[in-house]
Amino acid sequence: MPGKPDDMALITEIISGDTNAFKFLLERYEIRVARIVAAHVPPEHVAEVSHETFIRAFKSLHGYSPVKPFLNWLTTIATRSCHDFWRDHYRRKESLTCDLSLDGQRFMETALAEESKDKFDSLVRQREAQELLALLLDQLAPMDRMVLTLTYLEERSTKETAAMLDISVPNVKVRSFRAKRKLKSFLKRNGIQGGAHDS
Repeated sequence: MPGKPDDMALITEIISGDTNAFKFLLERYEIRVARIVAAHVPPEHVAEVSHETFIRAFKSLHGYSPVKPFLNWLTTIATRSCHDFWRDHYRRKESLTCDLSLDGQRFMETALAEESKDKFDSLVRQREAQELLALLLDQLAPMDRMVLTLTYLEERSTKETAAMLDISVPNVKVRSFRAKRKLKSFLKRNGIQGGAHDS
């Protein structure tokens, strides 16, 4: 019994005109794409952004090069789709008002000042921490948000982040620094005293 066709065989079929073959790529990668997207956008928008990712992939297949795995290429498209989601979101949203509780302030002060990644990870697992982290990320420009999420929360390298977002490595470093500084400034404006050291 013949095995399933590999990615390149399916892509060749699609480019040759058999658009129905795309459903096999969709079935093969839809769960992984959804997981990638779910790490960057609110749950209620995961399906929408995942769908947009596959539309973009389909339209761009002629430009795919097998030099790197198809999943890597698809991950890059998904990441950029998430960035575009936040860019559009910020264009539509009204100014965000914030009322951090004292416990919330203490958590974020600790999180931003914490040198230990293990300690930070244990904090962000808490439900309240997740909500506060989302609130803080919402203060950032779309690209800065994606840079900070990829480099700090997902622990991707600066080079990998630059490739995924189609920006330079120095730009990633600048945006990461700027994003952290903005978050610390945001905390101070909301009554944080000390603890989060400027860098």
